[in-house]
Amino acid sequence: MTENPKHLLDSVSESTRRPSKIAKTAAQNLSNDEEEQQEAPMGPSPRTQRYLVAIEYIGTRFSGSQQQPNFRTVVGVLEEAFHKFIGQPVSIFCSSRTDAGVHALSNVCHVDIQRISKRKPAEVLPPHEPTVVRRAVNHFLQKNEGDIMVIDVQCVPADFHARFKAQERTYFYRLLSGPEPLSTFERDRAWHVPEELDILAMQEACKVLVGHHDFSSFRAAGCQAKSPIRTLDELNVSEVVSTPYFPSIVERRQNNLTTEDLHASSNKSESDLPVSSISIDDRASGFNGEASLGFGIRRRHRCFVVRLLVGLLKAVGTGTLTISDVERILNAKSVTAASPMAPACGLYLGHVKYDLP
Repeated sequence: MTENPKHLLDSVSESTRRPSKIAKTAAQNLSNDEEEQQEAPMGPSPRTQRYLVAIEYIGTRFSGSQQQPNFRTVVGVLEEAFHKFIGQPVSIFCSSRTDAGVHALSNVCHVDIQRISKRKPAEVLPPHEPTVVRRAVNHFLQKNEGDIMVIDVQCVPADFHARFKAQERTYFYRLLSGPEPLSTFERDRAWHVPEELDILAMQEACKVLVGHHDFSSFRAAGCQAKSPIRTLDELNVSEVVSTPYFPSIVERRQNNLTTEDLHASSNKSESDLPVSSISIDDRASGFNGEASLGFGIRRRHRCFVVRLLVGLLKAVGTGTLTISDVERILNAKSVTAASPMAPACGLYLGHVKYDLP
């Protein structure tokens, strides 16, 4: 799902001590990540370089992205690494606040650095090249837990703000469906739903939610946004190949995922592909438990990529809620009408879009 900062569901809120649930998270997406009309901090001095920094991290290792006393956070760890690199404290400003347990494939922040000579502390040197910043900060990050990494760095003007200049934010939510216990490699990376999901019903529910609505039913009690009215530009569910395993050529053919198919679909966005074009053959995957896969080969789950409002869509997928129920909950404009919550560990901040200078 892509979102426009002025109109769309806001991203995941500042974390709490306990791992959040997606209904809470999705509701908080209405709020804290994009507190509207908030005045941006004053820019750095003319002798300071501002860098835009893209980072990835495993959300279950952090108590959210924002700095919190006595808790390990994304910003806290990143500021510590920058401090070790340049020898002085820095302040990190994130584009999107993610809750405890929420992962990021690419969150973006900015930081101001003044390069001071170590031999002559009064001398300000030319700014570091972005590649130097990335390598140096990653050096210190990997000495820590190794659960966060800088993936890109770019110099930007002093008035470029990672949060307020963001144009779109894309989120994913991963559901693994099937009766088998979750793989060790998928633990804390997705929500395991033992029931089989009706993806067509979930797609119909998405259509109800897309558009300009009052999303009060999905708004947290502590939401700070001035209005719950937002435009949801895109919401869809797609079935994809479950990933910790490497399919053989035979399996790829059985799943209609030949090299030619992959190449043909590589130029299409996920929203361009029909549901049936990204699917898993239950017999090949061993989803129904009847096929003999051979000793030591784990039966796979069906893997779904969902974009926000996951608790509601999951309930539709399992038949607990109907499309009429989705309309009722949306029109109720009350969080008490919302569906059961889902864990935060399946949510990923995928991408933050900018019009970069």
